[in-house]
Amino acid sequence: MSNPELVPGLAGIPAAESSISFIDGQAGVLEYRGYKIEDLSANSTYEEVAWLLLYGELPTADELSAFEADLGRLRELPEALVKMIQAMPATAHPMQALQASLAGLGMVSPKTNLRDAASKDEACRRVIACTPVLVAAFERVRAGKDYVAPKAELSTAANFLWCLDGESPDDVAVRTLDCALILHAEHTMNASTFACRVVASTENDPYTSCSGAVGALFGPLHGGANERVLKQLATIGSVDEVEAWYDAKSANKQKVMGFGHRVYKTKDPRANNLQTLATELFQTLGSTPKYDLALKLEEVVTARLGDRGIYPNVDFFSGLVYEKLGLDTDVFTPIFAMARVAGYCAHYLEQHLDNKLFRPGQIYAGQRDRALPRS
Repeated sequence: MSNPELVPGLAGIPAAESSISFIDGQAGVLEYRGYKIEDLSANSTYEEVAWLLLYGELPTADELSAFEADLGRLRELPEALVKMIQAMPATAHPMQALQASLAGLGMVSPKTNLRDAASKDEACRRVIACTPVLVAAFERVRAGKDYVAPKAELSTAANFLWCLDGESPDDVAVRTLDCALILHAEHTMNASTFACRVVASTENDPYTSCSGAVGALFGPLHGGANERVLKQLATIGSVDEVEAWYDAKSANKQKVMGFGHRVYKTKDPRANNLQTLATELFQTLGSTPKYDLALKLEEVVTARLGDRGIYPNVDFFSGLVYEKLGLDTDVFTPIFAMARVAGYCAHYLEQHLDNKLFRPGQIYAGQRDRALPRS
């Protein structure tokens, strides 16, 4: 019997049948439950999209109102968890803090009954409600500031900004962040979503499953690209230097951050929306030289590499938006995570509809049938 063919990274190998999201990389299409991301980000709220991902349909007005109230009720952190976050070293990376905090949330929450749909549903809602508060709480710790308790009446985006600064957020900032959360909420079977489903397949709860997903997202091959885009733009200098900067990178075969995608062979549809967001945000709050650099770099790279299917991805513009909102660069990936937990939880629930423990095979490449050395 011959060995099966090895597919490194399981690239392109279906790991599940899912009805949550759809991508056509050639056409640049991303849909959540059949709805185009462009339409959702322009016309919906993050709460509506979270409901859609979890339950398959857009909510009615009554369902949305009840869901928003439930998220508001669930986002209050128990005192023991607040103390745990305050005890974390300020030198820790925010993604490490978030991974630990999500596991801690499971410790202080009611035990999830995996045989009860309502119990799993409430646990998923608590993860979605609390993750932004967990991110903001550690940001306060790092800055040497007191914890700001969440407000039940605020939206997810507004509440995050409130918990971060303790001040009523600007409407433009809220809408911008809300839209960014929609764009990052789900993206089929990426590494962290797969990690979530693997942990879920062991009959674990949503807290541990999402904590595992955050661990996968922390890896530089998955998350953090928008942070590196900003660092890259800071090295260019001026718009007039962009072309020469790119030529030097290309000659040395160095990667240009923010371009290309494992799936999309045209411009990432989320990048289009974020570019629109960035334009509106800068018109309201003032522009930044980095945005002009980004536009010129997009022009240069697209002219040189567009025929090879290399275009801006979602990370190219998201960092510019978050920086303008006054957020530290190393909190960009936690914001990605606080959006993506809606997708993680949708996959968690879907995994448990007909759960099978993930147990892939391997191709053994070591020695066999060895004799122990004898003295």
